Amino acid sequence: RSEIASITNRRAMERVFEQYHPQIVINAAAHKHVPLMEHNCIEAIENNVFGTRVIVEMCEKHNAERFMMVSTDKAVNPTNVMGATKRMCEMIVLSASTHGKVKYSATRFGNVLGSAGSVIPLFKRQIANGGPITLTDKRIIRYFMTIPEASQLVLQSGAMAQNGELFVLDMGKPIKILDLAENMIRLSGVQGIDIIETGLRPGEKLYEELLVKTEELDKTPNSMIFIERDTPLCEHDIDVKLEELKAACETEDDDVVREALRKAVPTFRRPEEVNRTAEKSKEMANTRQSGQELKKTAVV
Repeated sequence: RSEIASITNRRAMERVFEQYHPQIVINAAAHKHVPLMEHNCIEAIENNVFGTRVIVEMCEKHNAERFMMVSTDKAVNPTNVMGATKRMCEMIVLSASTHGKVKYSATRFGNVLGSAGSVIPLFKRQIANGGPITLTDKRIIRYFMTIPEASQLVLQSGAMAQNGELFVLDMGKPIKILDLAENMIRLSGVQGIDIIETGLRPGEKLYEELLVKTEELDKTPNSMIFIERDTPLCEHDIDVKLEELKAACETEDDDVVREALRKAVPTFRRPEEVNRTAEKSKEMANTRQSGQELKKTAVV
């Protein structure tokens, strides 16, 4: 059955849960547009954070069996409001696992090829219009997965959840967006398509965090699914954070709300700081690699 209602509308959610009494709830509802959420911090928190809280409460009240939250790689050391709100959602869900009756889990993964807002449909349209292809920055790399892969792994992770897991999907190797654009131009056969940089958007990272550091994660029966070791907060601590966020939202001042979100999510960092650190780390890695290659040549 299809229904339409906002997850922030408690009465509407009450009506839907009362009518269907779902056993499994997959919460994919969220504002996910990074630059838009940078300029609409209050809306991001109202929808993503408090909407998730409403669904958690409905699951408890109406005896759902499982709650599966669809999260994002942008929740890992977030540099933007969207990522920080999703990290806050993870914290709410994992905390609920310590005192609720429902089995809770969250699953993180990166970009989905061909989904709404994905770069591939955008590049296709730009090529069809004769170009140019626009990139925010030619250094950007991202992790990608197909729609069938992502949906199947999300369902599998939720099915194997015992309670309180933060699952991480193995997204494989990162892809350079510039390479993707160049390959699409080549495969299209269209000549004379330029690629231009438009500059990083507000809150945008050059490099998404490497999701799968296997030495820091627990394995599961599926080689593509790992579990991150994350200590959930107690119910009281979550309630305090939510009360502070609610009070900040009532000021209707995005700057006040952003600072409250920064306090609520300790890993929330400024993008320029992260991008600067990432660039320095990459330069050091390249220097080490060059030194190793030079050493091998000398040995030969």
